[in-house]
Amino acid sequence: MISQKLNDQITRIGPDTQAGGVLRRYWQPAALADELEGRARVPVNLLGERLVLLRDDAGTLRLATRHSSPDELPTHYPDPDAITVDPDGPVYPVDLRKGVVFAYLGPDAPPEFPNFDCFRAPDTHVFAFKGLWECNWLQALEIGIDPAHASFLHRFLEDEDTQDSYGKQFRDKAAHTNMPMTQVLREYPRPDIDVKETDFGLKITALRHMEGGLTHVRVTNQIFPEAICIPMSREMTITQWHVPVDDETCYWYSLFTSYQAPVDKQLMREQRLREHRLPDYAPLKNRDNDYCYDPAEQDTLTYTGMGMDINVHDQWAVEGMGAIQDRTQEHLGRSDVAIIRYRRMLRRAIAALDEGRVQDLPMCNGVKPSSIVGPLSNDAIADSADWDAASHRADMQRRAECPWDASV
Repeated sequence: MISQKLNDQITRIGPDTQAGGVLRRYWQPAALADELEGRARVPVNLLGERLVLLRDDAGTLRLATRHSSPDELPTHYPDPDAITVDPDGPVYPVDLRKGVVFAYLGPDAPPEFPNFDCFRAPDTHVFAFKGLWECNWLQALEIGIDPAHASFLHRFLEDEDTQDSYGKQFRDKAAHTNMPMTQVLREYPRPDIDVKETDFGLKITALRHMEGGLTHVRVTNQIFPEAICIPMSREMTITQWHVPVDDETCYWYSLFTSYQAPVDKQLMREQRLREHRLPDYAPLKNRDNDYCYDPAEQDTLTYTGMGMDINVHDQWAVEGMGAIQDRTQEHLGRSDVAIIRYRRMLRRAIAALDEGRVQDLPMCNGVKPSSIVGPLSNDAIADSADWDAASHRADMQRRAECPWDASV
């Protein structure tokens, strides 16, 4: 457990807060390119600020402060045609990458982008989407760096035909075996978890020891300050940011990156729009309808009884903690090692920024962001004595067979 003062320090993100100061030193997703279709302006609520994304006749983008009422809710989506720009506000730099408009709200010049796979792959191989969660950004991130939760929260009591798995996480077969991933997670629910610090954040390896001297190796990553990179299937990864709207609301932004065939953007968009509404990308399953909980489904099909979309499971879990999780009452255990290591990293970054040591922030500490590639993020089945090297070989093989330059 931690004190209320510390909980406030690592969760609050306004312009004058310590965690907010850290987040403002990095590029943040602000909008999807899809939101600009047919529009010259799009409202953006980001890091406690009310903004508007503007596109001129030449296609140039800029992000500016907009006028808003004092009682405007963070989830309010104003009529774009009624938005007026505040002439006295700041104008922030933006960069459109792979279907996401990134913004830099910090001082000085913005940093380079890291050379991650999601940015290196051609546009044909990357699909972007987002969704709204009514909770603080930190608890949204922390569920993504907890490898053990998938065996429980995303437990499927029956295994789907993996031929129909496209665009769905945990619907693939584990590498080099006919065992569906849903079965692996269900039958081996207590992984050993190894966490190492990297130039970009944390490398998190979950080891599920199986019969016959084999181990299922799942490598995921925390990308500082608030992103993750995880395997979606053997051929696709998800890089996902957890972006504060304000202290009590956030968006997740995901870039789905394919290593082989181009992504079917129309299919993936249709899949996700069945679960979200426009224009604010709010989930159709939410507190107001009990996330469409079905006790019959819970008895026979899923752990939550809330459908097959794992985003809904995560949403229910993080929103159920309250707007800002009360960490003064928590008791972390062995499986929370990545969460513990991340909070230490965030606190070190806060201290460094307070002391004027910007160069000590992750991806600012003497390593050029453009030199950071990858990260390794995959599933593999390996001999237990050789799991680390086998996981690396599986990633290298995938990259060698990739039609675009995924070399590291």
